[in-house]
Amino acid sequence: MAEPAAPVAVAGQGGASAERSAPTRRGTELFMLSFAAALVTGALMLVEANQEQQLTLRVLWYGLAYLAVFAVAHMAVRTWAPYADPLILPCVALLNGIGLVVIYRLDLAYAERAVQTNTEVSNQVPKQILWTVLALGLFLLVLRLVKDHRTLTRYGYMFGLVGLVLLALPALLPDLIAPTINGAKIWLRIGIFSIQPGEFAKILLLIFFAAFLVSKRDLFMAAGRRVLGVDLPRARDLGPILVAWVVSVGVLVFEKDLGTSLLFFGILLVMLYVATERVIWVVVGLGLFVSGCLIAYNVFGHVQQRVQTWLDPFADYDRGGFQIAQSLFGFATGGVGGTGLGAGRPDMVPLANSDFITAAIGEELGLIGLAALLLVYTVLAMRGMRSALAVRDTFGKLLGGGLAFALIMQVFVVVGGVTTLIPLTGITAPFLSAGGSSLLANYVLIALLLRISDAARRPQTGARPKPATQAPLAEAHTVMVERPQS
Repeated sequence: MAEPAAPVAVAGQGGASAERSAPTRRGTELFMLSFAAALVTGALMLVEANQEQQLTLRVLWYGLAYLAVFAVAHMAVRTWAPYADPLILPCVALLNGIGLVVIYRLDLAYAERAVQTNTEVSNQVPKQILWTVLALGLFLLVLRLVKDHRTLTRYGYMFGLVGLVLLALPALLPDLIAPTINGAKIWLRIGIFSIQPGEFAKILLLIFFAAFLVSKRDLFMAAGRRVLGVDLPRARDLGPILVAWVVSVGVLVFEKDLGTSLLFFGILLVMLYVATERVIWVVVGLGLFVSGCLIAYNVFGHVQQRVQTWLDPFADYDRGGFQIAQSLFGFATGGVGGTGLGAGRPDMVPLANSDFITAAIGEELGLIGLAALLLVYTVLAMRGMRSALAVRDTFGKLLGGGLAFALIMQVFVVVGGVTTLIPLTGITAPFLSAGGSSLLANYVLIALLLRISDAARRPQTGARPKPATQAPLAEAHTVMVERPQS
């Protein structure tokens, strides 16, 4: 007779333990936010000391205002999502603060150049501060309205339709409303306002993918013909992934936006793998994407130019390769330790405050500073993945995993393009780069991630008491589980 299995921890149980740890979570989050504010204030001091050769009290006021804004967000999170992971918001606050510091540093450099050349330049940091406040307001609104992430499944198909419309709008509208900027047609401009609809389409399509995969999971689990020991998908089940492939190639061709195309299709493949655990879907998807890129390369000249610039940016240094070549020079100048905040020349790289902000950070903070920044992104994504693993419902698992992967995939595409690991894409670094659309969309992403995290850590009502030695899954360490013998 087999021995009884050891008790397994169940997510959400252990209410008394969770209640006792609530003040600890509040204290941890507030302490980490204070630490982020101290780092941002110190970075501002370095910029002023190197650029203006003096320190003023306004730096202290900026640091206190930054802490106050995120303290309001902290109190709202602890009120509306009290069990949420206490490290997610501080990581976002630190990234957002470092981005503001680098944009401010570049504004000073651009202002100095404008004086030397007798031209005018507009400062970006006031706009970015305004966008940060608006993004935090939207973040709090989503956190307040979406009290249960599972309610989003009711609108999954509607979100998918709206997301596809937003993704296609720049390609369908005339240049007067959807102009081509820096080679990509991804913006909508109405009067003095401009918006990048693809950033919001990313969130809506993530919700749709999760809802669709939950309802149609059996469709992707069915096996077709077996070839070389691998169960291939049935031909009639390839419809959804073919539609996604056509959409991603359409974005690449008509909007000249490799970044959004790669992000869109990559997220779908990862969520499909998480839902089915079948590697064959990833192989099929990658094969389709590579074939689409090869077709686009042989048909469209702008794709060929982008690839040639990636392979050898110095061959066309005076034109298409200038931006990427300057960023490589910046990385080389920064080296391991960097030139120091305010002591480099990141303004020599075009669009250093948006698409190439990681190049500016690499020059002035060096390999060590850029690696530390990427580590913050990694911690943020890992905490999101951990919440996705711990949440009870399948939709929450898929959505949480998709949101976390979308964040880290975006960072990979940005840094990979700037360092020539992959062709340049034009996607902005989350929370770092100047721009309102990316900031608004990514704060919505974080709000949904916190809502899922709160659900994963919330004690299950009416559950039977557990021994104190059994921690909730959200609080426990990762363990390996073996499949039962068939």
